[in-house]
Amino acid sequence: RNGLVSLLLVYVDDMIVTGDDEGEKRKMKETLAAEFDLKDLGKLRYFLGIEIARSETGLVMSQRKYTLDLLKETGKLGCRPFLTPMESGTRISIKSGTILDEEGKGRYQRLVGKLIYLTLTHPDITYAVGVLSQFMHAPTDCHWKSAERVLGYLKNDPGKGLLYTRQDQLSIEGYSDADWA
Repeated sequence: RNGLVSLLLVYVDDMIVTGDDEGEKRKMKETLAAEFDLKDLGKLRYFLGIEIARSETGLVMSQRKYTLDLLKETGKLGCRPFLTPMESGTRISIKSGTILDEEGKGRYQRLVGKLIYLTLTHPDITYAVGVLSQFMHAPTDCHWKSAERVLGYLKNDPGKGLLYTRQDQLSIEGYSDADWA
């Protein structure tokens, strides 16, 4: 309205109200409060497993607790940390290794599903998780080992996240290898 942006994100009974004008945000909250019983929790700090931290440079989104819980759940809290989510030159195929039993298959599927959720704040694991997700129907011990490697990479810096810097203007920059332009 009037060139101002206001956003409302709703997930079940949780809401985020945001925008570029404090007055508009207040009006939106008042309108919602007239219809629903609301509790204002103040500035957003945690939502759906994603931690929000503000600084002078901008906003950081991370999933530190989610990552540590995943490492604990899989028994990998004390695992060896890796600098990369996948070993360079790794080629995984459907025929790699021995197929996991039904219990192992379920564990693999749950782990990859949780890794997919982690890609929200960890775009650096997206390729490796994309490769792992191709084998959800018939995972093998090699696929499991590759998934454990991603966990080792996450252990290296569980609080790593995305920084959204403060800017007056939105700018989009693209880069390309000249050989592929």
